[in-house]
Amino acid sequence: MFNYFFCKKTSLLNDILSGITVSLVLVPTAISFSFIAGVSPLSGLYGSFVAAILTSLIGGRPGMISGSASALAVVIASLVTDYGVQYLFAAVIIMGVIQVLAGVFRLGKFMRLVPHSVMLGFINGLAIVIFLSQLAHFRVTDATGQMQWIVGKELWIMLGLVGIGMLIIHFLPKLTRIVPASLAAVVAITLLVYFFAIPTRLIGDVALIEGGFPPFNIPSIPYTLETLKIILPYAVILAVVGLIQSHMTLQFVDEVTEIRGHGDKEFLGQGIANIVIGFFTGMGASATIPYSVVNINSGGRGRISGVVAGVFLLLYILIGYSLIELIPVAALVAVMFMVCLSTFEWSSFRLLGKIPKSDAFVILLVSLTTVFTDLSIAVFFGVIVSALVFAWDKSKRINIEKHVDPRGVKHYKLIGPLFFASAKTFQNNFDSEKDPKTIVIDFANSRICDHSGIEVISSLIEKYEAIEKKVLLRNLSPDCKNTIAKAGIHH
Repeated sequence: MFNYFFCKKTSLLNDILSGITVSLVLVPTAISFSFIAGVSPLSGLYGSFVAAILTSLIGGRPGMISGSASALAVVIASLVTDYGVQYLFAAVIIMGVIQVLAGVFRLGKFMRLVPHSVMLGFINGLAIVIFLSQLAHFRVTDATGQMQWIVGKELWIMLGLVGIGMLIIHFLPKLTRIVPASLAAVVAITLLVYFFAIPTRLIGDVALIEGGFPPFNIPSIPYTLETLKIILPYAVILAVVGLIQSHMTLQFVDEVTEIRGHGDKEFLGQGIANIVIGFFTGMGASATIPYSVVNINSGGRGRISGVVAGVFLLLYILIGYSLIELIPVAALVAVMFMVCLSTFEWSSFRLLGKIPKSDAFVILLVSLTTVFTDLSIAVFFGVIVSALVFAWDKSKRINIEKHVDPRGVKHYKLIGPLFFASAKTFQNNFDSEKDPKTIVIDFANSRICDHSGIEVISSLIEKYEAIEKKVLLRNLSPDCKNTIAKAGIHH
């Protein structure tokens, strides 16, 4: 039990101090993500509190931190806008159920099918979407109820405060890492606005926060098939996006700590956490790289660090909620702009001239699809396009070397995989009328990959046998022999 909660590479004190640091980072980011999602700041804070504790206790990766996530907030925004927050809570519960099933049925292995180019496009598109969502804070409602861009003094104050916050976040880590940069920026801007009475919008002006323990809530929605049709697509998208982000975070922490986590167990933990979050008015959560980076850099390696982060976050909600209302909106915008800059994979620009054009196209496709549709569709398109490009590339790699031995037997030596995309090329290399009585097809450097490969071989054999010629298959791998035998082909 001790080894489950603690890591050999850390200490209890390190985990506790790291957990407190993470909890301070969770406050401004959770509130910022709740604004993106269009829900109460408390929903973001509640989601982070529950997720940090439960995923740390039952997840598959010690030292990894879960909380409110920008990727989920982007999806949530349209659901809340169109149907209301109660539909969100129901969607989060179903999202959790889907993630639990993903863990139970060990679907984590399918995450390896997502290419790195798709991941890059996903991350870049997400950063752009977060940036665009923050522009809403530069608009206000006028006397006629229309949204207008802020101008003049109000605009310059907003830009000045955002700029100050971004500079603090950028330069403070170069001086010290004892204080989280995001927290320092939020505190500095809040004190600046308070002591100099700078006229700018505060969180309390946008959303009233009343602290307290998360209330148990059964979603107040019509329990009908029509409601399920509305909620289920959002729940699936949230589940997939959450699993992808958790998987990416798991891989990152594995590389940093050199300790392998358990993907399926993490999916299970994420799912259980989101089910609980949905019943306690949270906006949903997933593991995120920024939270986990803070924890790892602060010395947190064990599960206790995540538990401490969640407990302290709850204390802030119960005791310090009145202070949260004093935070200027500009401070949160500064945090989110820096999240955009750190999230965007700037290295992808340097890669464009060094990677295949197909991969560059996939990065661009996924990024644009993420911006104009949603994250799950973008990933789906990216995987499909990558698979088609791979199939097309492999179809061109099949080669056949031919020669006739002294006995008059013609040999066809295959090089490359035989599957649906290469089947036609394979077939076109044979001339049954001109070939001798016996031909040998050598599979020493080839594999039969799918039903199309089996079918083209079967058709070829039938074609030769119809004119009383023999086809012999040689050097088949054990799995190819089984495949051929099941298809009833004699070789």
